Amino acid sequence: MKKIAVLTSGGDAPGMNAAIRAVVRRGIDLGLEVYGVRHGYVGLMAGDFIKMELGSVGDIIHRGGTILRSARSEEFKTVEGQQKAIDQLKTAEIDGLVVIGGDGSFMGAGKLTEQGFPTIGVPGTIDNDISGTDYSIGFDTAVNTVIEAIDKIRDTAYSHERICIVEVMGRNAGDIALWTGLTSGAESILIPEAPYNFDDVIQRIQNGQERGKMHSIIVVAEGVCSGEDLKNEIKAKAGLNTNVIVLGYLQRGGHPTAYDRMMASRMGARAVDLLLDGEKGLMVGWKKGQLVNPSFAEAAIEKHEINLEDYSLARSISI
Repeated sequence: MKKIAVLTSGGDAPGMNAAIRAVVRRGIDLGLEVYGVRHGYVGLMAGDFIKMELGSVGDIIHRGGTILRSARSEEFKTVEGQQKAIDQLKTAEIDGLVVIGGDGSFMGAGKLTEQGFPTIGVPGTIDNDISGTDYSIGFDTAVNTVIEAIDKIRDTAYSHERICIVEVMGRNAGDIALWTGLTSGAESILIPEAPYNFDDVIQRIQNGQERGKMHSIIVVAEGVCSGEDLKNEIKAKAGLNTNVIVLGYLQRGGHPTAYDRMMASRMGARAVDLLLDGEKGLMVGWKKGQLVNPSFAEAAIEKHEINLEDYSLARSISI
């Protein structure tokens, strides 16, 4: 193996640049030529490659987003699109590919592997919902961003005796909602993985009001419902007025935390090592405090799980 490439796909996540940096510099240190693929799988099919040098990734470890840009592609989901990408890789004499992204990106990487092209995946998504790993690059930064926002929201909620609903990202996973709800002291947390009902949320608000607490923070994962839907339910059932804050893309941006930079560096370097060892069709994961390398197929079978003990803890201490 003499040449490898790296791309970022799907939603951007803080720490992706740190992972790109690790891939490029590890590769060059081990005698490889490394190429960046711009605009994800769209750029892969178009042959939008750029040779990366040591200086290409200088001063990016602290930056959010991805210097290679990202994009989603319906065409790449087809066999024809995948073959187009492989043809571009072969024309450029590239021998292996590192894909940094979420589960959709890994599905694409798996398809390339099935067609014989060596591909390794590095998990990068703020949702932390990828099977086969306990941690995905970007999650820690997103959690800290949301906590900072909720802390500021609570100042106003307290001052004006408001009930505030904070809607957070996560798709069908409640990791962001659970972590931020627990660590910001939210009175109620709604996540897809645990039973919930709106009457319980209302009761917790009313219990607080009865003892003189006139403000509340409710964190709801987007996989449960929208903040507006929850607002309407509370209004209809209890006549309570609430304010809705949708944090949206704010959660994806910002300088990656030290933890995300560390994990990105470890995972990016391991991906290069795996390619040089002749491996393909694997992802770099983090399980029980160490790097692991399940196959895309194994990871797809494993179900992403959340720590429900933390959910119970949050309910116990946020009364």
